[in-house]
Amino acid sequence: MLISGGARNCREARHPGCYTPSVTDSSSYFPSPSPSSQPPPVAGLAKPLLAALVVTAIVTALSWLVPARHAATAVGLGFLSATYWLVMRRDEDDVAHHGLSLGGLFERTPLSLRRLVREGGVALLWALGFALVIFPLFVKGYAVYWHPRQSFRFVLPPRLWDDVAGQVLVIALPEEAFFRGYLQTALDDATPARLRFRVLGAVIGPSLLVTSAIFALGHLLTEPRLARLAVFFPSLLFGWLRARTGGIGAGLAFHAFCNLLVSFLAHGFGLIK
Repeated sequence: MLISGGARNCREARHPGCYTPSVTDSSSYFPSPSPSSQPPPVAGLAKPLLAALVVTAIVTALSWLVPARHAATAVGLGFLSATYWLVMRRDEDDVAHHGLSLGGLFERTPLSLRRLVREGGVALLWALGFALVIFPLFVKGYAVYWHPRQSFRFVLPPRLWDDVAGQVLVIALPEEAFFRGYLQTALDDATPARLRFRVLGAVIGPSLLVTSAIFALGHLLTEPRLARLAVFFPSLLFGWLRARTGGIGAGLAFHAFCNLLVSFLAHGFGLIK
């Protein structure tokens, strides 16, 4: 659920439900910036929208030009490189403001294992809570949409742990870092406060819709099937988690869970071998 990082692989394998491509955080994995950190001044819309246009063009080219075996990795590196250039090479306040601290992993201060475990655990709880609510409905919808010819059988995807690592590190992390970390935050900074409102504890605004639209467009460009635009909807959930928790970690974990679920269902229903 880019789900664009793995788009080339989906295209080659004709994966029926692969989101591609798009772990964790709660408040900024993980938590939101400390009260002492000051967010950057409100910026204009031109820079983040131009950045999104350029990065989308680059990763789309990579998804088509790089051999299928390495396309997802190339796209993931493209998103991470863009996020580093736009945010992570700056000071810690900027990193925290964009929700990219990830329990201290991406900060210059010494890593605290206690903080990492605590914030990572909270992020996982957020993701698991969403999964318990959303996944039963998704499984039913998946079966209705794809009309599988065989009944579901419990079949784990081959190379399961490779899939887990790939979904977390190659797809979910790069995409959440760029789209929810950089883009959604930058658009929020450019949005007047009067256009933002609170939904179930999260302050959201037009940035959520714009980011999700660009996210979906990127998926369509990497694999031209209208069904790819459906990732707009899970993107709204990823964005809400970013706003609610103050970081990308929870959305990152849920993003990876979603992609792994699609792979699991496709194998179980015999839609891919």
